[in-house]
Amino acid sequence: MGTQLTLTTDSREDGTVLLVASGEIDLSNVSAFSSALAHATQSGAAIVDLRGVDYLDSGGINALFTYADRIRIRTHSLLMPVLTVSGLVELVDIEQ
Repeated sequence: MGTQLTLTTDSREDGTVLLVASGEIDLSNVSAFSSALAHATQSGAAIVDLRGVDYLDSGGINALFTYADRIRIRTHSLLMPVLTVSGLVELVDIEQ
């Protein structure tokens, strides 16, 4: 069994929403992740912090693509190959 997904949001002083995900993003929870992305971006740009994510499947990548024009991503080296191969690094500002 994988690591459960935890999603938290916070608003920064400049109004940017910070969505922090930890655990695994896969078929079992991608709808919750997508909903959190929709909520985080409803008023504008958001930062999606994936530094606590151990696994990101194609459903999670597709969810990120849906909001690519409204998000910035924070991640760690473990996810960089997936983000690079998917082409997401060409559309979204990614910070390691």
